[in-house]
Amino acid sequence: MSDTIRVLLPALAVAVVLLVVRRRVPVLFWWLVGYPVVALRVLVSYRTTMDACGLTVPASAIRRATARMVGRQAAPVPPRRSLPRPTGSGLVMRLRMAAGQAPEDFAASADRLRHAWGAHAVHVRPTKPGRLELRLVGWDVLAEVRPARRHLVTDPLRLPLALREDGQWHVRDFRTVPHELILGATQSGKSVYLRNLVCGLARQPVVLVGIDCKWGVELAPFAARLSALADTPDRANDLLDVLLDEMEARFRLIGLGGGVGPDAVLTSDVWGLPEAVRPVPVVVVVDEVAELFLAANKDDEKRRDAMVTKLIRLAQLGRAAGIYLEVCGQRFGSELGKGATMLRAQLTGRVCHRVNDESSANMALADISPEAALAATSIPAERPGVAIVGDSSGGWSRVRSPRLTLDDAAAVCRATSDLAPELPRLDSFRPVVAAESAGPSSPASTAPAARPVTE
Repeated sequence: MSDTIRVLLPALAVAVVLLVVRRRVPVLFWWLVGYPVVALRVLVSYRTTMDACGLTVPASAIRRATARMVGRQAAPVPPRRSLPRPTGSGLVMRLRMAAGQAPEDFAASADRLRHAWGAHAVHVRPTKPGRLELRLVGWDVLAEVRPARRHLVTDPLRLPLALREDGQWHVRDFRTVPHELILGATQSGKSVYLRNLVCGLARQPVVLVGIDCKWGVELAPFAARLSALADTPDRANDLLDVLLDEMEARFRLIGLGGGVGPDAVLTSDVWGLPEAVRPVPVVVVVDEVAELFLAANKDDEKRRDAMVTKLIRLAQLGRAAGIYLEVCGQRFGSELGKGATMLRAQLTGRVCHRVNDESSANMALADISPEAALAATSIPAERPGVAIVGDSSGGWSRVRSPRLTLDDAAAVCRATSDLAPELPRLDSFRPVVAAESAGPSSPASTAPAARPVTE
């Protein structure tokens, strides 16, 4: 009996340790146990699984003739594959499709492959004609998302904002997708996505402009890093005028860059200008865009029409001038008023969190992909931060942002306040922040003085 206990105790201890590791450090568990098991299962059952899923083709004439010579029947041929290569959340195989096969055939069988190989999910991505990538995910990577440590050093205007369900990061690239629409109901995680965006931009030499007509409750905590903040519709209208003046001045600079001379540069946007004269990029964050569209009287309607026209001009022409828009809201559609649909058409990127009705999801994603809109309606309320990300190319994926508290985001903005570039046109809109208290007994602790962010 004692010998049996001596044998069982170490095995039980190892099992308990593996269970703890699987729960607390799923990546380590995958490398130790998950990948060897799944890879062996894939290698052993690859041919039979492909045949059962209808992903094989008949053998060639030479192979059939050779099989008849030895009295056998040639088996169907599966696609050629590479060895399963491990990743941080699963494994990847590259397949060479046979004649007559298409990536859609494998995408339709992804769920059957998932069950056959015991993976959490299987994703299919074409790489080039005749070849595709089969990515197996070992566990639910969206259950707990941590910041991307290896992506801390990012290229200008490229930010890893959310983890995709296939284990890769969704990277927000402003130069590729200049403008974006972010939709989501209350408590859907929209603010968390916005915090990650602001913190990522705060670490770069980028002019951050905020328009928050809810008296600044969402963007005021980031005032230390903002170059301009408008918290009322009147201030927002004036700020948009200044941004249009800045855009016009930048277009003049681009035109001068293509002038006559040995140092002349032919370009159609600011990124073609020499770095010495290139203006800094400007990112305009509009929180709760519906507040800009609502009107109670004729004066409000005139102001609304003017602001919508200015936003449309920024969306149409701002990319070439290095001015980018991030528009957030709970709903966005034609019912907001004149020009709303035209503005939405200029916002190439779409991020849709959990919404309260199907029409809201259709507003954001139906013109990209009906399947994406359907997926947005199935986001559970107990998983805030999960969203559907798409763009005008028709591609979409399910993502989740790392959890980031408001205090942590505000601390990042305070720590990076010295990175705020100078833009003289925005000086009158620069928010002021209270000076830090000097101590419990100091006068500053009871009556904090206001100081400009640039100090």
